Amino acid sequence: MKITGIEAIPYAIPYHHPLKFASGAVDTADHVLVRIHTDEGITGVADAPPRPYTYGETQVSIKNIVEEVFAPQVIGLDPFDREKVHAVMRRTINNQVAKGTVDIALWDLAGRTLGRPVHQLLGGWTDSMRVSHMLGFKPAQELLDEALRFGEEYGITTFKLKVGRRPLSLDIEACHVLREGLGADVELYLDANRGWTANEAMQVLQQTDGLGLTLLEEPCDAKEAMSRRRLVEKSPIPVVGDESVPTAGDASRELLSGGCNAICIKTARSGFTEATEILGLCTGLGVDVTMGNQIDTQVGSLATVTFGAAHEATSRRAGELSNFLDMSDDLLAEPIAIANGRISVRDVPGVGAEIDGEKLSRYRTDR
Repeated sequence: MKITGIEAIPYAIPYHHPLKFASGAVDTADHVLVRIHTDEGITGVADAPPRPYTYGETQVSIKNIVEEVFAPQVIGLDPFDREKVHAVMRRTINNQVAKGTVDIALWDLAGRTLGRPVHQLLGGWTDSMRVSHMLGFKPAQELLDEALRFGEEYGITTFKLKVGRRPLSLDIEACHVLREGLGADVELYLDANRGWTANEAMQVLQQTDGLGLTLLEEPCDAKEAMSRRRLVEKSPIPVVGDESVPTAGDASRELLSGGCNAICIKTARSGFTEATEILGLCTGLGVDVTMGNQIDTQVGSLATVTFGAAHEATSRRAGELSNFLDMSDDLLAEPIAIANGRISVRDVPGVGAEIDGEKLSRYRTDR
């Protein structure tokens, strides 16, 4: 089998309402669908979510790097020779989302070719993941109303609160209102998207002590090395590296230097191959992992479920899997469903992301 072509198709689907957080805001999913074609007529599919305010990649840059740089060097290779494909991609620095998407498409292609679900090829630990829902920048009572609604409609009992606002009192109030309104059995954790300094993060931890918060994700920029290390040492809960750990090398640097003591894995930026390397590093060092979200579509969320359900360590915590509910539509022919707070893997060859051709034609922006 040989790779005969790679497509990078830009498309845009609006959100129901703008999503706001410390590092930016989005009102449209302007993503890139990557398809790898072979001479046996089998195609692998994956979704790339550009996040210029986090990683510097844009819809245009992902399309260009995939089609103009990677494709000419990858066409003609056997899609099962992933190391050769990765050697090609490593020659270009950064561009993590573009590389991760190509990798997921290769795994999808492998599963389709072998007639096996990719979650089994990766490990096959379980067949579903618990769902964590992200709560964005809103007044405290609106956040509580949303959390209660998602608990009632979808059975979700874990919520990630986006923080990093100034004044700090806005986020502190939200923590107290959510805990009082949701009760002690609902899990709450924070993600500041580098919105605070390390010292501000410590103030928030002090003023939310006793609320049972479980994690503090990316409270400040990793460049704030000394203060961040002090925060990790003093924090009563794990400090999670996210934007600071897109690669296995970054994860090892932050863990060994004391910049964090837990890791958020996002398949959208690492693919399945590097995500496996990051997971092995974390399990070897005995640190917790979470499965994160790049404000993914259903195609991207399905990839997260596929990897997260494949491993015991990534299945322990709820994965951030519900952002697709904020989209007005999606490309999947068979939509994802959240039942009893969980999303199931697809027991079909590959990842299971069958694309609705009519919807792709409607939303693509290159025609």
